[in-house]
Amino acid sequence: MTSHREHCNETAGSSLFEAKELAFSYPGLDLLSDLSFAIKPGLTLLRGGSGRGKKTLLRLISGELQPSSGLVTRQTRTQWCEDPADPGSDDIVARAWLAARRPRFSQWQADLEAELIEGFGLSPHIDKPLYMLSTGSRRKVGLLGAAASGAELTLIDRPFTALDASSSRLLAQLLAEAAADQSRGWVMADYELPASLSGLGLAGLIDLGD
Repeated sequence: MTSHREHCNETAGSSLFEAKELAFSYPGLDLLSDLSFAIKPGLTLLRGGSGRGKKTLLRLISGELQPSSGLVTRQTRTQWCEDPADPGSDDIVARAWLAARRPRFSQWQADLEAELIEGFGLSPHIDKPLYMLSTGSRRKVGLLGAAASGAELTLIDRPFTALDASSSRLLAQLLAEAAADQSRGWVMADYELPASLSGLGLAGLIDLGD
């Protein structure tokens, strides 16, 4: 088996993350193989059909999983891959969940956090434990944190799922701003590019096939 190597080099160019010949296997299943890509500032779409490994690749990019083989180069100090849907967070109040993450992000925008609490309609829910929130509201807490964190690299999985129409429009606006941002990189995993984002200039496409 080829050994996994990871490098951190602040001067290797404009890419925030690079993978060369990345592969990952679960016992009895070779899920990803020979993947090479770069993530740059702006919005990158990670697309693929059901079971093609989108969530696994997000975990590999975040460092939660290590590849079976390949070369990974990271350029970022901060990344957002937090998930308030984790059952381990059930008893945590939504506002406290956000507050616990804030110290890790020096660029956290408190004014944007407050604005998005209102914009996502979270005011009636922000002081409730996460288990009391609907799937959509829990997702909105995570999206709020992603936007406010100022993280250099932000990873989100199927962000429009379970959102109401108003929140979907707000998310589309946030992602349009992310696509134009040359200081932060966002990776959005989904089956296809949502129709509300058609016409956006993507920084990259990672296609895992159908």
